[in-house]
Amino acid sequence: MPLVRIDLTTGRTPQAVRAIADAIHQAIVDVYAIPVRDRFQVITEHPAQQIIAEDAGLGFERTEGVVMIQVFTQRGRDQAAKQELYRAIHDALAAIGVASEDVFIGYVENGPEDWSFGFGRAQYVTGELGVPAPA
Repeated sequence: MPLVRIDLTTGRTPQAVRAIADAIHQAIVDVYAIPVRDRFQVITEHPAQQIIAEDAGLGFERTEGVVMIQVFTQRGRDQAAKQELYRAIHDALAAIGVASEDVFIGYVENGPEDWSFGFGRAQYVTGELGVPAPA
């Protein structure tokens, strides 16, 4: 049940923005075997000057088409699973025309006590929801 924040520059069509969101979600569904309707995404478009994504010493430059993705999810997946997810997100975005250098992913882990789906309760802690097992 990841929460995914997607930050990108303005200028894409609504269909292109949705295609990016759909591609990221499908990659997560495929790699982590989550239910298709277990989808929580926040998409924010910014003017180009409001996203700064410079070279981190890897020797390439990003374009104004950068897509910054933050995945917030429960801890427990190993390094191999995370690497597979990064690759799947990259491949899904490349298939719809996002350049490889423009895919930036941050991954944040937390625990069952860190989620509330409403009503002021942590449903994984109260037992209203079963804690998902790592895929």
